[in-house]
Amino acid sequence: MDEALRSLTERLRTEAGASTAYDRLLATEEIDELAAALTAPGQPLWARELVAFRLGVAGDRRAFEALVLLLNHRDPQRCASAAYALARLGDPRTARAAAALATNELRVAYALHPVRLLVELRAPEAVPALITTLERRLRPHDPYRRVALACVEGLGSLEDVRARPVLNEALAHPALAEAAVHALARLPKGEAQADV
Repeated sequence: MDEALRSLTERLRTEAGASTAYDRLLATEEIDELAAALTAPGQPLWARELVAFRLGVAGDRRAFEALVLLLNHRDPQRCASAAYALARLGDPRTARAAAALATNELRVAYALHPVRLLVELRAPEAVPALITTLERRLRPHDPYRRVALACVEGLGSLEDVRARPVLNEALAHPALAEAAVHALARLPKGEAQADV
């Protein structure tokens, strides 16, 4: 069993308690049964998460909306599971949705996993979204250092010279300086590229 699925199933087994639906949803190989469970009224959150995860990993785009909602959940474990499934879903809407979540200042507390997902996808939306998110995190006393650090590391991983100005700004922030040095070292030499 894949480690991400094992972690998810152990967590959701606890949430499901004695529910017989848990074992059925975990065992079934019928994609249409999973999709029906995703939209059935009255489903508990654990069931929707399990079904959306399984559909997403299987590449079934019916899971997209549910996974995006979970990507923006207050529970970091749900966000991480949704990001994992969305990265494997292959839906062209995923990068736009992750960029929208990463740059939404009203939901910045939950932006860590959308940022990481954008880096994993390496989509055209990734660099502009990470630059925007990081610029906002460079304000004095910003409480979202983990999001800022993920942006710095992600921009280094993406190796796009458009990130150079904001990474240079990040050097002035002690919590980000070391990561910014490493990220800047990964950027190719030269002028900023035009937006893709």
